[in-house]
Amino acid sequence: MKTDSEKKRFKLFNMNRDGKGVYEEENRKPTFLFFFKLLWRKFSQLVRLNLMLLVQVIPIIVFLYVYFAGTKTPTATELVYAPLYGISKITQSPSLTALLDIRSIQMGLPIFSPAVIITLICLAVLLAVTFGWINTGAAYVLRGLFRGDPVFIWSDFFYAIKRNFKQAFFMGLLDFVCIVVLVVDFVFFYNRTGSYLDDVMYFMIFAIAIIYIVMRFYMYLLMITFDLKTFKILKNSLIFTVLGIKRNIIALLGLVAVIVLNILIIVMFLSIGVSIPLVLPFFYVMALMGFISTYAAYPVIDKYMIAPYANENSIEAVDDTDTVEDIEE
Repeated sequence: MKTDSEKKRFKLFNMNRDGKGVYEEENRKPTFLFFFKLLWRKFSQLVRLNLMLLVQVIPIIVFLYVYFAGTKTPTATELVYAPLYGISKITQSPSLTALLDIRSIQMGLPIFSPAVIITLICLAVLLAVTFGWINTGAAYVLRGLFRGDPVFIWSDFFYAIKRNFKQAFFMGLLDFVCIVVLVVDFVFFYNRTGSYLDDVMYFMIFAIAIIYIVMRFYMYLLMITFDLKTFKILKNSLIFTVLGIKRNIIALLGLVAVIVLNILIIVMFLSIGVSIPLVLPFFYVMALMGFISTYAAYPVIDKYMIAPYANENSIEAVDDTDTVEDIEE
């Protein structure tokens, strides 16, 4: 039989241990102060959830390490650079020299061996295939933590995946592709800033990325809460970026604060030779950021898509053809 000290020692890593549930006679209005109260109460469960989310983090870290740590070669980004360079070897003129200078912007692209390329492709495929399932399971657990439901981290995580298996896969695949496209476009135009058109494109991509980040607050929550088609989920998520703009902005600031605070802590401790903070974010950052987005998004969903149907037997009574516009009518 295990002693009390042994039970406490393994308490943190028990993925299937339930939480404390709803506190009776408690005002659970999602205010700014209640966020920190709820965060303190659920932090140990967030740590356990974060340990499960490392499956999604590890491929990304390996990919980024190989990309940035590998050998790079300067590569022109303009298709017309090669013809212009060839012409400049035959003849010279002020206009050609000026045009060549404008079109000679270069980026450092990594050089990979075939083995590294195959490894990166395998990691990308693994991440793309599991992306939706992992986010769906996390969204289900985070929703339960916010609502005060009794949460069993391990079983609830996989229950949500099993219940939304097909839709979560295709939603995750679409989500993954959108994120990759936005990241590639952002990096591309970031390295080309300087001309008016490139600056405009850079800020447009930045704005679209912000909108999509906010849409992701709602996408998986809507999927696990309602029986909606994927197109309606995306449509309603976009609408909620406007309807919940106040909470969305605060959530975005919260996400930025988490990232900046962790960077400052790491830099501060590294300056004195302590490297432990490099490991700490792996225990809480992803789950904490998910908790922040859920805390901001779910009250908006409740206001427009659940509260109007509070007299129905269950929230599944909302038909899968309903959108925010339909519900408001």
